[in-house]
Amino acid sequence: MGMERLGINYSAVLPEIIMALTGVALMLMEAFWPSRSKRRAGLVALTGLGIALIATLRLWGTPRQTAYAGMIIIDDFRLLFTAIVIIASVLAVFLSWNFLEEERIQPTAYFALLLFCAVGMALLTSSHDLIMVFLGIETVTISTYVLAGYRRDDLRSTEAALKYFILGAFSSAFLLYGIALVYGATRTTNLSAIQTVLNQPLNDAERALMMVGAAMLLIGFGFKVTAVPFHVWTPDVYEGAPTPVTAFLSVGPKAAGFAAFLRVSSLVFGADFDLASAGRALQSDWISAVAVMAILTMTFGNLIAITQTNIKRMLAYSSIAHAGYVLMGIVARDWQAVAFYMIAYTVMNIGAFAVVALIARRGDERVLIEDYSGLGFRQPTLSFPLTVFLISLTGIPGTAGFVGKFWLFKSAWEAGFSMLVIIAVINTVISAYYYLYVVIVMFFREAKREIEPVPLPGAFGFTLAVTVLGTFYLGLLPTRVFSYLNQAQTAIAHLIH
Repeated sequence: MGMERLGINYSAVLPEIIMALTGVALMLMEAFWPSRSKRRAGLVALTGLGIALIATLRLWGTPRQTAYAGMIIIDDFRLLFTAIVIIASVLAVFLSWNFLEEERIQPTAYFALLLFCAVGMALLTSSHDLIMVFLGIETVTISTYVLAGYRRDDLRSTEAALKYFILGAFSSAFLLYGIALVYGATRTTNLSAIQTVLNQPLNDAERALMMVGAAMLLIGFGFKVTAVPFHVWTPDVYEGAPTPVTAFLSVGPKAAGFAAFLRVSSLVFGADFDLASAGRALQSDWISAVAVMAILTMTFGNLIAITQTNIKRMLAYSSIAHAGYVLMGIVARDWQAVAFYMIAYTVMNIGAFAVVALIARRGDERVLIEDYSGLGFRQPTLSFPLTVFLISLTGIPGTAGFVGKFWLFKSAWEAGFSMLVIIAVINTVISAYYYLYVVIVMFFREAKREIEPVPLPGAFGFTLAVTVLGTFYLGLLPTRVFSYLNQAQTAIAHLIH
């Protein structure tokens, strides 16, 4: 009886349970069956992620419900983003396959950290309570702190982990204090209950607490999704972290962060409030703040990316710019557009980092853009996939990036944010310069030194094949994905209205 009142439902968190147990199993392998075999640990990690994905898909179509005293929600929106983070984790495992051998580091603890990070990301996507949002973010960040500094003998990796830890601690403090202030104003941390409170008048003290709390929540989410001005950790961490970890950081935690951001925005700041309610003014301020953040993020990211000579730093600033585009979807309240863009971004960005990881080699020795000179026709198995990913990130028609950007821009324009769309289009033109510059360097410049052929391991070949096909599939035949997203949109509509 007590369990029913608490809403305990193990199937609601079955994907998270499976991934957590897999991570524990990997740690036990390290303790009782020590081995430096990456293959055994990698297969265990892939098996756990595969079973978790199956458990996620089996929940698809389940009627919307909550569990664990309303802290966990089951709907197609949550399941869609959970599938995205699991797929990103699977691709990260394949990317790490060759990296672990070259760097001669222990694979079991590495894959265990990836699994624990995936657990945190899945909890973020399923959060229906601000406390669960905080727990999910902390689970993700603690794992990624260690992953960023996993190459302990590399000063750049250690510096990246330290910067990430210090700035992450500050952002967590802002987020937690914001949650405390929101609780003080509404007497609850449940997202639906907060929406109910905001549909009623608040006194001056409660309104002030809510405004400050909302601002601090925005800071916490801004750090997680790498939005300006809370992005300062991104370039150094992306450059210093091992390249497979950078690829994982650029898509998995960001997708989960946007899922939680969307959930909070739709329930707390995106609902259709009564004209006389406290939520009406708060909603207007929230949308204005996110719109300004979107403009700053896409503009700053693109302008600074132009000046970069290190391809990892260039992709880091590119990642910041893409966060600005996604923020447009939050402003327009088009959750389908945001979800599709995160799927597309996951595919094309992991593919781009896969090529960078192969060319960089051990210790990230070759990460300058000039290192790609002459690569075009001498190593087509790497140069042509990288070209596909770069033109997709630019937004060239026929690729996933074009469909994703077109949908976001269309949604923002129809929602009345025409100036925001114009700024985004100008930024897209700016981004074409530094993306296509890499293509020009590969195909139209002679190598300054003899280029040794870069072997293409099977795991990397599989990753490149999946991401290239995904980039073209989402760009040329996106209708099947649209039908799945319609179901997720229906789930969100039930929450907002």
